[in-house]
Amino acid sequence: MPLTPTSSESTTHLLVPFASASDPACRAALPGLVLPNLGELLALLSPAHEDVGEDHSLSPPHERAHARAVGLLGADGKPFADGRIPWSAATSTQPTQPQAWFTPCHFQVGMEQVTLLPAEQLGLDEEHARPLFDALAPYCAEDGIQLAYTAATRWHARGEPLRDLPCASLDRVAGRSVQAWMGEGLAHTPGGQLLKRLQSEAQMLFYTHPVHDARTAARLHPVNGFWVSGAGALDHPVAFHASPAMPNGLRRAALQADWPAWQRAWSELDGGDMAALLSRARRGEPVTLTLCGERTARSWTLALKRGFGLARMMQKLRGTPPAWKVLETL
Repeated sequence: MPLTPTSSESTTHLLVPFASASDPACRAALPGLVLPNLGELLALLSPAHEDVGEDHSLSPPHERAHARAVGLLGADGKPFADGRIPWSAATSTQPTQPQAWFTPCHFQVGMEQVTLLPAEQLGLDEEHARPLFDALAPYCAEDGIQLAYTAATRWHARGEPLRDLPCASLDRVAGRSVQAWMGEGLAHTPGGQLLKRLQSEAQMLFYTHPVHDARTAARLHPVNGFWVSGAGALDHPVAFHASPAMPNGLRRAALQADWPAWQRAWSELDGGDMAALLSRARRGEPVTLTLCGERTARSWTLALKRGFGLARMMQKLRGTPPAWKVLETL
C-alpha cells in the first residue's frame, strides 16, 4: 500500500481494501460469507463517513480512504482530484518535488484487449529487474526524469513532467484491460504525452534486451513496459496521522480474481483483526472501521466510551443483519 500501515495491535482504525468487488463472481459469493464478528461490530458502531464513487475512477476507494485517514489532502484541505493523490511524494524526504512510481509490468496482448500484469505477479527479482532499470534510466534522464532503483517491483521517478499527472492506481488496472485506465488527462498534459512516448520506447528497449530472452526461455512472462502511479507533489511538507491497519489478504485474492481465496481471507479477517476490533468496541474504546469496495468506502465509529451502553441497546432493538448485506453496498 502507498503508506506503511501500522499493525492492528497499535491502532483503533481498521481499513479493509476489497471488502467487496464488482466482479459478478464476487457478488455471487457474498451471501455465502459467514462473518459473525463483523456483523456484531457493525451493529455496535454508528455510520461516520461515506465516499461514493464509481468503478472506473483512477483512485480506488481504499486509497481515497487511506489518504483521508492519514491527512494526505490538498492545500485547501480537500481530497486530491481523481488519480492525483501524490503517494510517491508523500513517502519521500522531498515531498514538494514532483515524483511517481514506475512499476515494471507485462502487457498481455489478447484478441480484443491488452491486460496488465504488474511486477508482483511476475515473480520479478533483482537479477532481471536491475538490468532493465539500468537500460531505461538514461532514456528517462533525457526527458528530465531521474529514475532511482528502490526494489525489483517498483522504481522511483522524480522530475517536473510528473507534476499534476492523473494516473490510475495499480490496484485498478492489475489483471484488467488497460484501455479503461489510460485516462484522457494523460493525452492533454505535456507530462502525459512524454510518458506515453517513454512507455513506447521502453517496450522496444525491453523487447530487444537479453532479459527478455532469458525470461522467455524460463517460461516467465517477459517485462515489456512499465506503469506510472502515485504521481504528483505536495505544496508543503505534511505531518501525517498514523496509518490505519490495512489487511492485505482480500486485496491479494481480489487482484487475482481468486474468489474462493477471497472468501477464505474474509473468514481469517473476521476471526482475527475484526474480532480484535470488536473486543475494543465491547469495552467502549473509540474505534473506527472502514470497508472499501470498488465504488464506495464507508466508515463506522464508536467515538465515545459513554455511548457504548446506548449502542448495545440499539443493537438489541434492531438485531444484527447479515454482514454481507453491507458489503453488497460497497
